Amino acid sequence: MTQTQKILVAGATGNVGRQVVAELLVRGHAVRALTRDAARAALPAGVEVVQGDLTEPDSLIPALEGVTGLHLITFGGAYFAPLETGPQIMELARAAGVRRVTVLHGGGPSLLEDAVRANDGVDWTVLMPVEFMANALEWADGIVASGEVREPFVSRLSAMVHEGDIGAVAAVALTEEGHAGQEYVITGPELLTVADKVATIAAARGREIALVELTEEQAVAQWRVAGHPEDVIGFLIEAYGNTPEVGRTVVDTVEKVTGRPARTFTQWTAEHADAFTATA
Repeated sequence: MTQTQKILVAGATGNVGRQVVAELLVRGHAVRALTRDAARAALPAGVEVVQGDLTEPDSLIPALEGVTGLHLITFGGAYFAPLETGPQIMELARAAGVRRVTVLHGGGPSLLEDAVRANDGVDWTVLMPVEFMANALEWADGIVASGEVREPFVSRLSAMVHEGDIGAVAAVALTEEGHAGQEYVITGPELLTVADKVATIAAARGREIALVELTEEQAVAQWRVAGHPEDVIGFLIEAYGNTPEVGRTVVDTVEKVTGRPARTFTQWTAEHADAFTATA
Protein backbone atom coordinates (compact mmCIF):
# COMPACT_ATOMS: atom_id res chain seq x y z
CA MET A 1 0.00 0.00 0.00
CA THR A 2 1.39 3.39 -1.00
CA GLN A 3 1.98 6.03 1.62
CA THR A 4 -0.53 8.88 1.69
CA GLN A 5 0.74 11.89 -0.23
CA LYS A 6 -0.64 15.36 -0.88
CA ILE A 7 -1.03 16.28 -4.55
CA LEU A 8 -1.81 19.67 -6.09
CA VAL A 9 -3.99 19.39 -9.20
CA ALA A 10 -4.15 22.34 -11.58
CA GLY A 11 -7.08 22.43 -14.00
CA ALA A 12 -8.99 20.47 -11.38
CA THR A 13 -12.43 21.46 -12.72
CA GLY A 14 -11.73 20.28 -16.29
CA ASN A 15 -12.68 16.96 -17.88
CA VAL A 16 -9.32 15.40 -17.06
CA GLY A 17 -8.52 17.34 -13.89
CA ARG A 18 -11.69 16.11 -12.18
CA GLN A 19 -10.68 12.55 -12.99
CA VAL A 20 -7.18 13.06 -11.60
CA VAL A 21 -8.77 14.35 -8.40
CA ALA A 22 -11.21 11.43 -8.22
CA GLU A 23 -8.54 8.80 -8.80
CA LEU A 24 -6.21 10.26 -6.19
CA LEU A 25 -9.04 10.23 -3.66
CA VAL A 26 -9.86 6.60 -4.45
CA ARG A 27 -6.22 5.74 -3.86
CA GLY A 28 -6.30 7.39 -0.44
CA HIS A 29 -4.21 10.47 -1.15
CA ALA A 30 -4.84 14.03 -0.01
CA VAL A 31 -5.84 16.36 -2.84
CA ARG A 32 -5.45 20.10 -3.12
CA ALA A 33 -7.28 21.52 -6.14
CA LEU A 34 -6.14 24.72 -7.81
CA THR A 35 -8.81 26.88 -9.43
CA ARG A 36 -9.29 30.49 -10.44
CA ASP A 37 -12.79 30.48 -8.89
CA ALA A 38 -12.91 28.41 -5.71
CA ALA A 39 -16.59 29.21 -5.09
CA ARG A 40 -17.64 27.42 -8.28
CA ALA A 41 -15.32 24.43 -8.16
CA ALA A 42 -17.99 21.87 -7.09
CA LEU A 43 -15.40 19.20 -6.23
CA PRO A 44 -15.94 16.17 -3.96
CA ALA A 45 -15.94 16.43 -0.20
CA GLY A 46 -12.49 16.05 1.24
CA VAL A 47 -10.77 18.02 -1.52
CA GLU A 48 -8.95 21.13 -0.34
CA VAL A 49 -9.84 23.82 -2.87
CA VAL A 50 -7.41 26.73 -3.20
CA GLN A 51 -7.51 29.78 -5.41
CA GLY A 52 -4.65 30.46 -7.80
CA ASP A 53 -3.82 31.13 -11.43
CA LEU A 54 -1.07 29.49 -13.48
CA THR A 55 -0.58 32.77 -15.35
CA GLU A 56 0.40 34.38 -12.02
CA PRO A 57 3.05 32.06 -10.54
CA ASP A 58 3.32 33.87 -7.21
CA SER A 59 -0.32 32.95 -6.54
CA LEU A 60 0.81 29.30 -6.39
CA ILE A 61 3.23 29.73 -3.49
CA PRO A 62 0.67 28.95 -0.73
CA ALA A 63 -0.86 26.12 -2.81
CA LEU A 64 2.50 24.38 -3.24
CA GLU A 65 3.26 24.24 0.47
CA GLY A 66 3.53 20.66 1.69
CA VAL A 67 2.68 18.89 -1.59
CA THR A 68 4.74 16.04 -3.01
CA GLY A 69 3.19 15.95 -6.50
CA LEU A 70 1.87 18.47 -9.02
CA HIS A 71 -0.41 17.94 -12.02
CA LEU A 72 -0.18 20.68 -14.66
CA ILE A 73 -1.96 21.75 -17.84
CA THR A 74 -0.35 23.77 -20.61
CA PHE A 75 -2.87 26.62 -20.86
CA GLY A 76 -4.36 29.08 -18.42
CA GLY A 77 -6.17 32.32 -17.78
CA ALA A 78 -9.68 33.31 -18.77
CA TYR A 79 -9.06 32.62 -22.50
CA PHE A 80 -7.06 29.38 -22.21
CA ALA A 81 -3.96 30.84 -23.83
CA PRO A 82 -0.74 28.78 -23.89
CA LEU A 83 1.15 29.31 -20.65
CA GLU A 84 4.41 31.22 -20.75
CA THR A 85 5.07 30.87 -17.02
CA GLY A 86 6.45 27.33 -17.04
CA PRO A 87 9.98 28.19 -15.84
CA GLN A 88 8.65 30.20 -12.88
CA ILE A 89 6.13 27.50 -11.95
CA MET A 90 8.76 24.77 -12.02
CA GLU A 91 11.23 26.84 -10.00
CA LEU A 92 8.57 27.38 -7.34
CA ALA A 93 7.67 23.68 -7.38
CA ARG A 94 11.27 22.61 -6.90
CA ALA A 95 11.77 25.15 -4.11
CA ALA A 96 8.64 23.83 -2.38
CA GLY A 97 9.98 20.27 -2.42
CA VAL A 98 7.68 18.84 -5.09
CA ARG A 99 9.04 15.42 -6.13
CA ARG A 100 6.86 14.46 -9.09
CA VAL A 101 5.08 16.39 -11.85
CA THR A 102 2.67 15.25 -14.55
CA VAL A 103 1.74 17.50 -17.44
CA LEU A 104 -1.22 16.99 -19.76
CA HIS A 105 0.13 17.36 -23.30
CA GLY A 106 -1.76 20.02 -25.22
CA GLY A 107 -1.38 18.56 -28.71
CA GLY A 108 1.67 20.55 -29.76
CA PRO A 109 4.80 22.37 -28.59
CA SER A 110 4.42 24.06 -25.22
CA LEU A 111 6.67 26.38 -23.23
CA LEU A 112 5.33 24.89 -20.01
CA GLU A 113 5.99 21.32 -21.12
CA ASP A 114 9.51 22.32 -22.18
CA ALA A 115 10.09 23.81 -18.72
CA VAL A 116 8.85 20.62 -17.03
CA ARG A 117 11.19 18.44 -19.07
CA ALA A 118 14.16 20.73 -18.41
CA ASN A 119 13.73 20.91 -14.64
CA ASP A 120 16.38 18.95 -12.76
CA GLY A 121 15.51 17.35 -9.46
CA VAL A 122 11.83 16.72 -10.23
CA ASP A 123 10.52 13.45 -11.72
CA TRP A 124 8.28 14.37 -14.65
CA THR A 125 5.82 12.40 -16.75
CA VAL A 126 4.09 13.71 -19.88
CA LEU A 127 0.55 12.42 -20.47
CA MET A 128 -0.34 12.25 -24.18
CA PRO A 129 -3.96 11.10 -24.52
CA VAL A 130 -5.67 10.72 -27.88
CA GLU A 131 -9.28 11.81 -28.51
CA PHE A 132 -11.35 12.04 -25.33
CA MET A 133 -14.53 10.00 -25.13
CA ALA A 134 -16.10 13.13 -23.66
CA ASN A 135 -15.88 14.73 -27.11
CA ALA A 136 -19.04 12.75 -27.91
CA LEU A 137 -20.94 15.12 -25.65
CA GLU A 138 -20.70 17.64 -28.49
CA TRP A 139 -23.36 15.54 -30.22
CA ALA A 140 -25.75 15.56 -27.27
CA ASP A 141 -27.83 18.61 -28.25
CA GLY A 142 -28.35 17.37 -31.79
CA ILE A 143 -29.25 13.88 -30.61
CA VAL A 144 -31.76 15.18 -28.08
CA ALA A 145 -33.28 17.72 -30.50
CA SER A 146 -33.46 15.69 -33.71
CA GLY A 147 -32.16 12.19 -33.06
CA GLU A 148 -29.23 12.61 -35.42
CA VAL A 149 -25.49 13.19 -35.62
CA ARG A 150 -24.12 15.27 -38.49
CA GLU A 151 -20.40 14.67 -39.11
CA PRO A 152 -17.83 14.53 -41.91
CA PHE A 153 -15.26 11.76 -42.44
CA VAL A 154 -17.48 9.14 -40.77
CA SER A 155 -15.13 6.26 -41.59
CA ARG A 156 -12.23 7.82 -39.65
CA LEU A 157 -10.78 5.64 -36.90
CA SER A 158 -10.19 6.71 -33.31
CA ALA A 159 -8.59 4.94 -30.35
CA MET A 160 -10.52 7.34 -28.08
CA VAL A 161 -9.81 7.21 -24.37
CA HIS A 162 -11.95 7.45 -21.23
CA GLU A 163 -10.97 10.54 -19.22
CA GLY A 164 -11.00 8.40 -16.09
CA ASP A 165 -8.14 6.35 -17.51
CA ILE A 166 -6.10 9.49 -18.10
CA GLY A 167 -6.75 10.42 -14.48
CA ALA A 168 -5.71 6.95 -13.34
CA VAL A 169 -2.41 7.04 -15.22
CA ALA A 170 -1.73 10.52 -13.80
CA ALA A 171 -2.49 9.38 -10.25
CA VAL A 172 -0.06 6.48 -10.48
CA ALA A 173 2.70 8.61 -12.00
CA LEU A 174 2.23 11.24 -9.28
CA THR A 175 2.41 8.83 -6.36
CA GLU A 176 4.56 5.84 -7.36
CA GLU A 177 8.13 5.25 -8.50
CA GLY A 178 9.09 4.16 -11.98
CA HIS A 179 7.48 6.80 -14.22
CA ALA A 180 10.11 9.53 -14.34
CA GLY A 181 10.99 10.80 -17.81
CA GLN A 182 8.16 8.86 -19.48
CA GLU A 183 5.94 10.09 -22.30
CA TYR A 184 2.76 8.07 -22.01
CA VAL A 185 0.50 7.86 -25.04
CA ILE A 186 -2.89 6.94 -23.55
CA THR A 187 -5.65 5.30 -25.61
CA GLY A 188 -8.77 3.26 -25.18
CA PRO A 189 -8.87 -0.50 -25.90
CA GLU A 190 -10.46 -0.41 -29.37
CA LEU A 191 -10.68 1.43 -32.68
CA LEU A 192 -14.01 3.07 -33.46
CA THR A 193 -15.51 4.76 -36.51
CA VAL A 194 -18.04 7.56 -36.14
CA ALA A 195 -20.75 5.01 -36.98
CA ASP A 196 -19.48 2.74 -34.18
CA LYS A 197 -19.68 5.61 -31.70
CA VAL A 198 -23.19 6.60 -32.77
CA ALA A 199 -24.43 3.01 -32.55
CA THR A 200 -22.94 2.67 -29.05
CA ILE A 201 -24.66 5.86 -27.86
CA ALA A 202 -27.94 4.68 -29.41
CA ALA A 203 -27.71 1.39 -27.53
CA ALA A 204 -27.02 3.18 -24.26
CA ARG A 205 -30.02 5.50 -24.60
CA GLY A 206 -32.31 2.83 -26.03
CA ARG A 207 -33.25 4.81 -29.14
CA GLU A 208 -31.95 4.91 -32.69
CA ILE A 209 -29.76 7.78 -33.88
CA ALA A 210 -29.42 8.75 -37.55
CA LEU A 211 -25.90 9.43 -38.83
CA VAL A 212 -25.80 12.09 -41.53
CA GLU A 213 -22.46 12.30 -43.35
CA LEU A 214 -21.46 15.84 -44.25
CA THR A 215 -19.13 16.94 -46.99
CA GLU A 216 -16.07 18.88 -45.86
CA GLU A 217 -17.73 22.09 -47.08
CA GLN A 218 -20.92 21.38 -45.14
CA ALA A 219 -18.90 20.60 -42.02
CA VAL A 220 -16.95 23.85 -42.27
CA ALA A 221 -20.22 25.79 -42.62
CA GLN A 222 -21.69 23.96 -39.59
CA TRP A 223 -18.62 24.70 -37.46
CA ARG A 224 -18.69 28.36 -38.45
CA VAL A 225 -22.32 28.64 -37.42
CA ALA A 226 -21.35 27.04 -34.10
CA GLY A 227 -18.81 29.83 -33.62
CA HIS A 228 -15.57 27.88 -34.04
CA PRO A 229 -12.56 30.09 -34.97
CA GLU A 230 -10.89 29.43 -38.31
CA ASP A 231 -7.78 27.93 -36.71
CA VAL A 232 -9.94 25.44 -34.81
CA ILE A 233 -11.81 24.55 -37.99
CA GLY A 234 -8.49 23.96 -39.75
CA PHE A 235 -7.38 21.70 -36.91
CA LEU A 236 -10.63 19.69 -37.07
CA ILE A 237 -10.35 19.19 -40.82
CA GLU A 238 -6.80 17.91 -40.46
CA ALA A 239 -7.47 15.78 -37.37
CA TYR A 240 -10.63 14.19 -38.77
CA GLY A 241 -9.71 14.05 -42.44
CA ASN A 242 -6.18 12.80 -41.89
CA THR A 243 -6.08 11.35 -38.38
CA PRO A 244 -2.46 10.88 -37.27
CA GLU A 245 -1.37 7.30 -36.73
CA VAL A 246 -1.03 7.88 -32.99
CA GLY A 247 -4.72 8.72 -32.80
CA ARG A 248 -5.78 5.48 -34.50
CA THR A 249 -3.41 3.03 -32.85
CA VAL A 250 -4.37 1.19 -29.65
CA VAL A 251 -1.62 0.94 -27.02
CA ASP A 252 -1.74 -0.77 -23.63
CA THR A 253 -0.43 2.11 -21.49
CA VAL A 254 -3.44 2.11 -19.17
CA GLU A 255 -3.08 -1.57 -18.30
CA LYS A 256 0.71 -1.39 -17.96
CA VAL A 257 0.60 1.61 -15.63
CA THR A 258 -2.56 0.95 -13.60
CA GLY A 259 -2.80 -2.85 -13.71
CA ARG A 260 -6.29 -2.92 -15.23
CA PRO A 261 -7.62 -2.72 -18.80
CA ALA A 262 -8.61 0.57 -20.37
CA ARG A 263 -12.33 1.34 -20.21
CA THR A 264 -14.47 0.94 -23.34
CA PHE A 265 -16.73 3.46 -25.04
CA THR A 266 -19.64 1.22 -24.06
CA GLN A 267 -18.72 1.82 -20.41
CA TRP A 268 -18.43 5.56 -21.02
CA THR A 269 -21.84 5.79 -22.71
CA ALA A 270 -23.48 3.85 -19.88
CA GLU A 271 -22.13 6.47 -17.48
CA HIS A 272 -23.37 9.38 -19.64
CA ALA A 273 -26.56 8.01 -21.21
CA ASP A 274 -28.70 10.72 -19.61
CA ALA A 275 -26.90 13.40 -21.63
CA PHE A 276 -28.29 11.89 -24.85
CA THR A 277 -31.94 11.54 -23.85
CA ALA A 278 -34.81 14.00 -24.14
CA THR A 279 -35.19 13.97 -20.35
CA ALA A 280 -31.58 15.11 -19.74
